[in-house]
Formats: sequence, structure tokens, C-alpha cells
Amino acid sequence: MRKVQPDAATALSGLLHDGMTIMAGGFGLCGIPDELIAAIQESGVKDLTVVSNNAGIDNVGLGKLLATRQIKKMISSYVGENKEFARQYLGGELEIEFNPQGTLAERIRAGGAGIPAFYTKTGVGTLVAEGKDVRTFDGEEYVMERGLFADLAIVHAWKGDTEGNLVYRKTARNFNPMMATAAKVTVAQVEHLVEAGEIDGDHIHTPGIFIKRILHVPIREKQIEQRTVRKRKDAEPAAAGGGQI
Repeated sequence: MRKVQPDAATALSGLLHDGMTIMAGGFGLCGIPDELIAAIQESGVKDLTVVSNNAGIDNVGLGKLLATRQIKKMISSYVGENKEFARQYLGGELEIEFNPQGTLAERIRAGGAGIPAFYTKTGVGTLVAEGKDVRTFDGEEYVMERGLFADLAIVHAWKGDTEGNLVYRKTARNFNPMMATAAKVTVAQVEHLVEAGEIDGDHIHTPGIFIKRILHVPIREKQIEQRTVRKRKDAEPAAAGGGQI
């Protein structure tokens, strides 16, 4: 079966329904499947539970789905850059399940590995542990966390082949490889699409067996979440006396 799809709407055709759980890769605006998110917005699907480290920024990435009130619940770690996110949460319009970042990553990895639950020391004695099973191992307390598994995962990769093998680039890897394994169906958007066999097997981060459909996005605007700049140092004055510098 050919996995490559002509556009984002086709790549998600038949996969979306109200009330579903979607994992969305990315960290801030780095490595987000923006074209697929836009297609979800266009579909009008609602009451979504979205698993993502954060929700991007206002009207960018998952911020688009918040703006159109399509997200009912977020399972996240960091949400500080999105004003609409904060407004909806404080107004009681959005349910949030906060996680320590490492715990969120492990919950996703565990879900992809078929592990229903695990114990961690992170969060013991805090609000994170309220209502959860706490047990003692070797004299230390650990809180139980459940693995996460979604109806759909959408991920972004730097390179992919027609069989769905994926390669991520630098920090844009982030949550994408884990999420690709932790859903009933995974759809990937890739910047560079090559024929099967052109990627060295030792360089593959996500094997194609996990990927159901692929969208080629060769031209895309990459948003910058925060731009930090510094002034150039003034040019050093020429050395006096003709000496070497």
C-alpha cells in the first residue's frame, strides 16, 4: 500500500472523530506537525483530548485548535507561552492534566511499549500524586503513573521515505519518536521525501512499521517562538604602532 498522501486532508481522511485522543509531536514550535494540525482545524472535529508537551503559542500550532475551541482537554507539561490556553483554563473552559516533563515522556514511551503503568519518585508528596497509588520500594515512595495511548498520533520528521521510515533533525526530534509508537494510527509529515531504501538503516529513528500515512511538506514557514538577539560587539580599534593583531 502506498503511504504517501497528496495533501493533509487526505492524509487524515477517515481518521478523525469527535471526542478522540490525539498525540501531537513538538516542543514549543520546534518539530510540530503544523500542516496536519491545520487540517484538523479545517475538519471541524471537536471535544478533543490532545497529548502534547505544550500548546504552542496563540494561533500557531495547537494554538489554532484552542482558538476554535476544538480541544476539550490537554495532557501537557508546559503551557506558559499561550495566553489563550491560560484564559480558557482559568475560565473553566479547558481541562488540563499536568505532568512533570519526564513523566509525560515516559507515559508516552510506556504506552508505545505496551506498558499500562509504572512507578516513579517524581511528584511524590505533591499535588501530582493526589488520588494515585503510592507504594514503597526499597524504603522509598513511588507514585504510579499510567501509560498513554492515543487514537491518532501526528508527527513531524526532517526526512522520510515512501515506506514511512523517519529521520528527525536535532532538537526537532523531541517527543516525535515516542508518539509515533503510541497510537492506533500515526500520520507523519516530512520535509524531505525519498524513495524506499535511500535512508541508511542505521540512521532511521522511527521504523516505517509505525507509520500509516505520510505527507510531504517541502515548503513551509518555520515560526520562531521567541527571538533573542544581542548587539554586535564594536569593532576592536586598530592596534597602534603598526604591530600585528
